[in-house]
Amino acid sequence: MRGKMKSKKFVLFLTLCIGLALLVVGADARRRRRGRIKRAKVTKSQLIEDALKVYVPPGDFDKYYLFLSGGHSGQIYVYGVPSMRHIRTIPVFSRYSATGWGYEYYSRKMMGPRFTWGDIHHPSLSETNGDYDGRWLFVNDNAHNRLARINLDDFKVHQILGPVPNVMGDHASVYVTPNTEYAHMASRFSVPIPTEVDLKNHTYKRGTYAPIEEYKTKYKGVLTFIHIDPKTGYMDLEKSFQILMPPWDFDLADAGKGPSYGWSFFTCYNSEAEFIKGKPLEVVASQRDKDYIVAVNWKKAEQAVKEGKYTVIGGMKVIDPTKVKGLVYAMPTKKSPHGVDVTPDGRYIVGNGKLAPVTVVHSFEKMIEAIKTGKIVREDMGIPVLDENVTKVAEVPVGLGPLHTVFDDKGYAYTSLFVESAVAKWGWKDGLKDQWKMVDKVPIQYNIGHIAAPHGDTVKPRGEWVFALNKLSKGTHLKVGPDQPESCQLIDISGPKMRIIYQAWPEPEPHYAMCIDAKLVEPHVFEVYTKETNPEKEYAVYDPKDARVVRKDDHTVEVFACEIRSSIWPNVVEVNEGDTVIFHLTNIETMRDEIHGFGICGYDICGVPTPGETQTYVFKADVPGVWPFYCVNFCSALHQEMQGYLLVKPKKK
Repeated sequence: MRGKMKSKKFVLFLTLCIGLALLVVGADARRRRRGRIKRAKVTKSQLIEDALKVYVPPGDFDKYYLFLSGGHSGQIYVYGVPSMRHIRTIPVFSRYSATGWGYEYYSRKMMGPRFTWGDIHHPSLSETNGDYDGRWLFVNDNAHNRLARINLDDFKVHQILGPVPNVMGDHASVYVTPNTEYAHMASRFSVPIPTEVDLKNHTYKRGTYAPIEEYKTKYKGVLTFIHIDPKTGYMDLEKSFQILMPPWDFDLADAGKGPSYGWSFFTCYNSEAEFIKGKPLEVVASQRDKDYIVAVNWKKAEQAVKEGKYTVIGGMKVIDPTKVKGLVYAMPTKKSPHGVDVTPDGRYIVGNGKLAPVTVVHSFEKMIEAIKTGKIVREDMGIPVLDENVTKVAEVPVGLGPLHTVFDDKGYAYTSLFVESAVAKWGWKDGLKDQWKMVDKVPIQYNIGHIAAPHGDTVKPRGEWVFALNKLSKGTHLKVGPDQPESCQLIDISGPKMRIIYQAWPEPEPHYAMCIDAKLVEPHVFEVYTKETNPEKEYAVYDPKDARVVRKDDHTVEVFACEIRSSIWPNVVEVNEGDTVIFHLTNIETMRDEIHGFGICGYDICGVPTPGETQTYVFKADVPGVWPFYCVNFCSALHQEMQGYLLVKPKKK
């Protein structure tokens, strides 16, 4: 017992020493960075050149779309690159009155009655043969374990899936496979399972209880592979599966490509598999010098499901890798790895250990060699651990606090350094004279988290730019009080040296971004709904003379309405107090950008049907009186005249 106490005290002392060292070195790095920024002399001609690189004249278009996650705002922000102009906000898991999302019936139904927000971390564009194809954008909800699909033909959400059973804290997500066969989900927070869900109402039925003292034995991690229909993008739980794991905390993921196709890779921290009441996890989970990158053969797991080698837990098909061998392997990686990134050729797996000053590079070829030759050093809670001396090919000394890595088209990688507030450039490609060497570093403002680049996680990176998604802005903007914006910096990587040439301040809180060539998206996009593409066409009214109010029964009224410059028809709707009102409203404009809105005073109804679109609003007429409705989106010179009345007759006493 005394020996254990000494060991624990030593671990705590060592952790504190490491923390203090990082603070001291980090402070020194910040001083050096400020010195570099202060000393950097930028000529007027250089400033003009930088400005011209990002200037997109009125009427011209950006080359790339940039999709920024909105974190706990529950939204996605769309920017143009290189101008860094904010073009659109796409609401997903949170209500957004600017478009009526979460107010009209079908978005409210998708969101469910229980959750009013979500936590979007990692958007993922659909892929074909390992490159973006511009069809869909998938996003995760770290808070409530959901996925959503945004169709890039109309830039709107068409499916919200979940909450998904058994997984908790869906952080290692979405990171689709190279032909969009699967989306990843993984447990950041291990919990006892099952967690039972009500998919119809998008909520939980019940979880499973176990005391925290039984964390190592009763709490489970889960790796989830959500099946995606290759033609429609529909996510189907019936065709999905899970892999049961120890109570490790899974952080991020990436899918193999090329030679590593059919494999997926997940980082984890807390491989100690401990959670102790009253002790900080940062101490408990830092006892080991290394955690893991977990490699999963999802093609083999897919076959195991077909062969019935699973157990149904919480309604999900769950494979136990301790019983179905050859599915899962662990590769030791320094320390508390955050991001895992597969190189464009699929040959190397890069681990970014946030408590180590290096990125660790594993070879997929050597990983397979280790598996075939039995180079397994031990089993950890039933998971075979490969010999890192076989799998590891390099440790690249990039700097303090590496988190994520993206790639360009010239064989170089770019790693974000949170503690050092910098981006490091290093060579990875075979045959490159700079392979496994850092060749450049640029300071950023401040504490960079994720990093992104055009097609930077695909088989065909485009180069040109890197985006630093920074957690702190620290007064690099006009003062706005204590609630500070995020910082996003645009880095020019077209030359041998990186140059920061633009800074933007997106809404909270961009964790990750996807950057795609606009030419791949634009062929899919339409700007006016037709009678065929209108998602609620069965309720549409395309001529004012067909507008009508229909009493369905003693307590239900259905309204079939339309709006066009500058009227709403019918302009008077009469109901009784207590009626349920189902109000279908079609914007019958046929010209793009002629958007109308709809609001009812006193009834918290807000909608913004776009040209050709029908929206439905369902509410209880529970307050008698006369309530104006009107167009909330300025549309024409006679916009003010676009109004009507909801008359709610009081009940007879």
